[in-house]
Amino acid sequence: MSQSVPRRALIVIDAQNEYFAGGGLPIEYPPVEESLPNITRAMDAARAASTPVVVVRHHAPKGAPVFQANTRNGELHAEVARRPHDHLVTKTFPSVFTGTDFADWLHRHGINTISVAGYMTHNCNASTVYEAMHRGLNVEVLSDATGALPYANAAGRASAEEIHRVFSVVFHSNFAAVVSTDDWIAALKGGNAIEKDNVVMSNRRARPTL
Repeated sequence: MSQSVPRRALIVIDAQNEYFAGGGLPIEYPPVEESLPNITRAMDAARAASTPVVVVRHHAPKGAPVFQANTRNGELHAEVARRPHDHLVTKTFPSVFTGTDFADWLHRHGINTISVAGYMTHNCNASTVYEAMHRGLNVEVLSDATGALPYANAAGRASAEEIHRVFSVVFHSNFAAVVSTDDWIAALKGGNAIEKDNVVMSNRRARPTL
């Protein structure tokens, strides 16, 4: 789809209490004290610009350790819940597209660009970003309105900052334009597209001079 005339929807993914203090998966980087105000600023800016807002929540199967429906941790954060939205999606898989009406809703509303905020950078956000790109949508990621947490498993260990930074670099190389909330709001107000990079140039800049 053309990048010249973005028809955006802001997608706020899983801004639920599970990711905040008292939850089972507290986001570490960027800290929620930074990312949550950026999420709400983006929601307010989208509303002011008559840009649709889709709020997404994850509900896990009964007995799962996190994201249980009808529990405090499964609820949307109050700052997100109190703001108006145009569509609510409840999902059970990482991608917002899987098992939901999300793709149909985008098609019905003529959306060609999704702007992703929320959590987590490397899980539900990444799954949604990749699938959206494969479906021919333009994708933007508000890097300071998202966040990651650290991992350690048999494959190795990575900090939240490492995970967030690496996924952001990979997104911008091919899959999505990665941008700050301030720059996204400016583009929204101006009706401007935000360009991503490409794999070849992203690689060439990183290679040592021979």
